[in-house]
Amino acid sequence: MTTSSHRPRIVLASQSPSRAGILRSAGVEPLIAPADVDEAAIQAGLAAASPAEIVTALAQEKAEAIAHDYPDDVVIGGDSMLLLDGELQGKPHTEAATVERWHAQAGRHAELLTGHCLIVAGQVYTEAATTGIDFAQASTADIAAYAATGEPWKCAGAFTLEALGGWFIDRIDGDPSSVIGLSLPVVRRALYHFGFDVSDFWNKLHE
Repeated sequence: MTTSSHRPRIVLASQSPSRAGILRSAGVEPLIAPADVDEAAIQAGLAAASPAEIVTALAQEKAEAIAHDYPDDVVIGGDSMLLLDGELQGKPHTEAATVERWHAQAGRHAELLTGHCLIVAGQVYTEAATTGIDFAQASTADIAAYAATGEPWKCAGAFTLEALGGWFIDRIDGDPSSVIGLSLPVVRRALYHFGFDVSDFWNKLHE
């Protein structure tokens, strides 16, 4: 637990509604401070790295990009990608790419990797979480309809677990919050590593 008179906040280096929603549902109101990093360039420089190392490096770049502005707080960077057939898949960004992606992954098993980086006063904690995903054999009509909603365009793996995409996920093996975008178990371990308790950040305890 911190001994400073300043009660540290959790600062999320992301504009992801899903990541913010995970924290809010867990009793934490994060400060949102999206990091501006060139993910494609960072990934291009990590050609020899493992998938877990790549998502963790991306998460760390995001956290480090804003950490200097929040020296007394807990800064969290995260990045998620789907590993299918040995290849990392990011966000599809378009309707056509979403349809193509879903035809490739429907009825298949893949792994969702989520890299985490937490920084407190210059100290860094990194960890990647891996969760197995069994995609449903979604119909062609449902794939088209889902892609047309726009919901999965900015989602790693072209799906959501907590919204419409939940219809098309048969099974997950691992941490559900990690699939949504931020693993609460990983964040808990990081907070303990830094000497905090999770409850230090719960809103209702400090109102």
